[in-house]
Amino acid sequence: MPSSDRDIIISNLSSSAEVKQKMIETCTNDLIKSAEIITSCFQQGNKILLCGNGGSAADAQHIATEFVIRLSPKKTRPALPAIALTTDTSYLTAGSNDFGYENIFSRAIEALGKENDILIAISTSGKSANIINAVQCANERKLITIGMLGGNGGDLLSLCNHSIIIPSNDTQRIQEGHITAAHILCHLVEERMFG
Repeated sequence: MPSSDRDIIISNLSSSAEVKQKMIETCTNDLIKSAEIITSCFQQGNKILLCGNGGSAADAQHIATEFVIRLSPKKTRPALPAIALTTDTSYLTAGSNDFGYENIFSRAIEALGKENDILIAISTSGKSANIINAVQCANERKLITIGMLGGNGGDLLSLCNHSIIIPSNDTQRIQEGHITAAHILCHLVEERMFG
């Protein structure tokens, strides 16, 4: 017997809420540490680069925007330098064509990444080749790497300097957790930098 619309809604909201409750236990310390690292990065005049695929690409853009523009409409503050590596279709298509899709983000990091910048690598599986290559390139160039991951962290867990792992194996719940975590990070950074 098919579920009713109401059952589907209740199931989804309950599942999402359950993951967020688990994040209190599993993500709080990692969020605090990541906020400290990001704040220091900005205070030292460095920038953040972000990358991801699919929904995680949209999250990269969303997070970069919150840093550049602002999270809280109650704050008037300077823009903070953050670049989503997922937004330039000419670059993405040329890079995929000439160097392979697995190298599109590492090529951008080679061009834009400087020592002590931060790469925020977003992946629900932790297994995407282009994100793995991006983190490896960032590590070689002495960027600080923060993985926004899910499940067991996948291959990226051991490659990133720091990680925020959403406690779920469900892609949509991980994505919801990522954007919640990102909003919290932005909030923490704004408070640290601008009160």
